[in-house]
Amino acid sequence: MATILYAEDDDSMRRFFEKALEKAGHHVIACSDGERALRALKFADGAFDLLLTDIMMPGVDGIELAKQAEVIAPGIKIMFITGFAAVAMNDPKSVDSTVLSKPVHLRQLVDEVDKLLAA
Repeated sequence: MATILYAEDDDSMRRFFEKALEKAGHHVIACSDGERALRALKFADGAFDLLLTDIMMPGVDGIELAKQAEVIAPGIKIMFITGFAAVAMNDPKSVDSTVLSKPVHLRQLVDEVDKLLAA
């Protein structure tokens, strides 16, 4: 289906969502922080269809990662996941994106990813 770059600093959540997306047929490259995700983006040379990222991460946060992703990989689709409702309510307008609030049911995550990829 799609190649997804997933940036999440919570190890258990990252593994949990990575497995769900892979079971849904996607190829997932999971990174534990924004810096690693930026390196993967630069190395991949446009191979990613979607950036799925937590907003609140140490170092390069998800919003900065998304802004840089739009420059490195124009046309990449972006989806944020956050546990901070106030951040989700202030969806960064400088980035064309979708925001999901944690907790997210696995079915909802997969459905939203598929819907965004089909758009």
